[in-house]
Amino acid sequence: MSEKLTIGFLPLVDACLPILARELGFAEAEGLDLTLTRDVTWATVLDRLLYGHTDAAHLLAPLAIATTLGRGRPARPIAAPFVLGLNGNAVTFRTDLADAVWPRPGLSEPAQLGAALAEVALERCAQGRPLRFGVVHRHSSHNYMLRYWLSACGIRPDKDVEIVTIAPPFSADSLANGEIDASCVGEPWNSVAVERGAGRIVLATAQIWRRGVEKVLAMREPRLADRQPAIEGLIRAMRQAGRWFVDPANRQQAAAILARAEYLDGSADIIGRAISDQLVLTVGAQPMTYPDFMFQYDEAANFPWISQASWLYTQLARWEGLAFDPVQAERAAAVFRPDVYRRALAGTGDLLPGASSKVEGSLARPLAVGAQQGQITLSANGFFDGHIFDPDQAEGYLQQQLQA
Repeated sequence: MSEKLTIGFLPLVDACLPILARELGFAEAEGLDLTLTRDVTWATVLDRLLYGHTDAAHLLAPLAIATTLGRGRPARPIAAPFVLGLNGNAVTFRTDLADAVWPRPGLSEPAQLGAALAEVALERCAQGRPLRFGVVHRHSSHNYMLRYWLSACGIRPDKDVEIVTIAPPFSADSLANGEIDASCVGEPWNSVAVERGAGRIVLATAQIWRRGVEKVLAMREPRLADRQPAIEGLIRAMRQAGRWFVDPANRQQAAAILARAEYLDGSADIIGRAISDQLVLTVGAQPMTYPDFMFQYDEAANFPWISQASWLYTQLARWEGLAFDPVQAERAAAVFRPDVYRRALAGTGDLLPGASSKVEGSLARPLAVGAQQGQITLSANGFFDGHIFDPDQAEGYLQQQLQA
């Protein structure tokens, strides 16, 4: 008899792995019967998870940490034993702003775009009508990466520009209506804005941090303890789905599944472009390829590196004006559960890193790393400004950022 699991999700391409695990039979092969529940906002996805309406969720990695730490609501411990993907987001400007700061074709160079944007932002702020950026949630990698980029380019978030929350399915509407000047959101919603002529994609978040953590499979800690064999089966099923997903021969079928009304309810063509790392930057243009725009499987991409959770904690503290707290930092790091991931995949032959933490942003070229299982070569993972994050020096890193 199959064991039932209910998973909440938002209509985004990076919800693909649980969807495909269900549709392609990988979950069934693990003895699981998956039910997928679609929502419109991250707040609702989280509420369903916390109140027990779902067993697990496709969730923003920083939101899992913020919930554990009690930011914005009473603390509830969340566990994230699986990363659903790295990056896959972009920054889309309203067409008039894009033309003003990056009139050239193609994706921008982050530092050059930031310098040009700073001039416009400061002028607009002085006029009393600051630029307004939309992000999907206060506790999102979209928010943190956008702020990281802006501040490194001399633009002070919340002072020189405004940052507001817009649910992903409404980001294109907000750009078209002039409610925001730019958005940072996941696919397919950047491409939807482009198709409608509401904006132009100018930057991929992978240009800000090449291997930035994005969504996770999240669950309440008590539910993980109660359902751990089933969760481990789900991890194996999603790894199988990931291997299938990244095979170019399967892109058309994957896009067609994700485009269904019960999932993304969108254009299979747009979804297919995101899957194949292709973006149409402006209406009517030809697709351009940005390698690893969306990173779902290779290099143990689904492994929950503790160092990535630690970086997210430093950004939460930085942008909420919190002093570094070693106890809170430890709790934040413990949200990511490589121990569960390892147990699920031990003996399968799948890739397992030898370590559970690493120096983020330190690789400029591919590097073979120690592995518990298989052979792993990690690719370039840098931040656009050349900085690195050593999780053993997290407090000093936060202090440096606050003083920048």
